[in-house]
Amino acid sequence: MSDLDCNEFVELVTAFLDGALDAETERRFVDHLAFCDGCDTYLDQIRQTAKTIGSLSPEALPEASRQALLDAFRNWKR
Repeated sequence: MSDLDCNEFVELVTAFLDGALDAETERRFVDHLAFCDGCDTYLDQIRQTAKTIGSLSPEALPEASRQALLDAFRNWKR
């Protein structure tokens, strides 16, 4: 069993996908994936979402919606 809980896993997903975790944290992250089907599914969903959003042209999202999303992420409190 991993010493990483699901809440911490979610907090680390972006850093994991960016390759920005230190070796020990990445080991804990991967260990958690080995036993938690829910987090495995979550990681797959985030990967698919990033792939889909990355394939959109800038014109696919109205400027007001784009700005609202950017503002929401800038102001996101953990």
